[in-house]
Amino acid sequence: MGIAFRGILKASLLSLLIAAPAAAQADWQPTRPVEYIAPANPGGGWDTLVRSTARVIQEEKLAPVNFAAINIPGGGGAIAWAQIAADRGNPHKLFAASPPLILIPLSGRSRVTHQDFTPIARLITDYSIILVTKDSPFQTVNDLFDAMRDDPTISIGGGSAPGSMDHISIASAASAAGLQPNQINYIAFSGGGEAMVSLLGGHVRAVITGAGESQAQLAGGELRALAVSSPERMAILPDVPTFREQGIDYTFDIWRGIMGTPDMPAEAVAYYQDMYARMMESESWAKTRDQLGWIDAYQNSEDFARFLDEQQAQFRAVLGELGMLQN
Repeated sequence: MGIAFRGILKASLLSLLIAAPAAAQADWQPTRPVEYIAPANPGGGWDTLVRSTARVIQEEKLAPVNFAAINIPGGGGAIAWAQIAADRGNPHKLFAASPPLILIPLSGRSRVTHQDFTPIARLITDYSIILVTKDSPFQTVNDLFDAMRDDPTISIGGGSAPGSMDHISIASAASAAGLQPNQINYIAFSGGGEAMVSLLGGHVRAVITGAGESQAQLAGGELRALAVSSPERMAILPDVPTFREQGIDYTFDIWRGIMGTPDMPAEAVAYYQDMYARMMESESWAKTRDQLGWIDAYQNSEDFARFLDEQQAQFRAVLGELGMLQN
């Protein structure tokens, strides 16, 4: 065998060895059902995201396995996060995430942070909405805030823990309306669904939750919406005024995305982020998104990771201003 031929053979073998990992990465796919976790009770934003995306993934045949929705409530998400953090490297476990993943650790209620997990993809933006019962005396959000100013015991329910998303949202809105944010009588429930049940039962006077997860209750006519935190009225809720329309300079975005276990293999991350990108191009997704009033806000794993770090810096400043920062 000539020297030149041996050199060509060696180069060819080297090329194959280099290409093999890339090919294996491109060919990776889940081999058993994915544990698809909503870190709260059924009926809230995380649960809605998990069940909606699982249905679209199945309808569009985007994965060879089922995405099995699992609810793990407790601690505003901290119970689920602790369990997921202990399952290092598992490529068959994903969970829904939103601002509480950053807010709960900053308020000292979780030892794990967003940096302990693997970002997969940011999917959508939702907005906060304030709900009351159909027979409530409050006709506008200013009616509610005026009553809260006169009677600090008026209770506002939410589906996230104290110091987390719904609490921060109502406290910030109240602050923009001239109230003391640390005097808001916020009652925490384990999910938006539970908060709305409590409102219907007369246990709280109002609820702040995600606009997307409130659609069924609003359509049923038992609840009314006083304000939504979007910059402009939402197409799906054309009769609900924004805070700004009512003289309160306040907006609040609720981003939602998907995270994975710590140290998830790169090939699994690549598979899932691409799967979600394809999902968001589907007709099934467009129908689901529009029904819930969500806004597409896709980011891949790398961009989502940067976004989460930026959110941590912003929320640290907000919590500091409200006197809720612990970490």
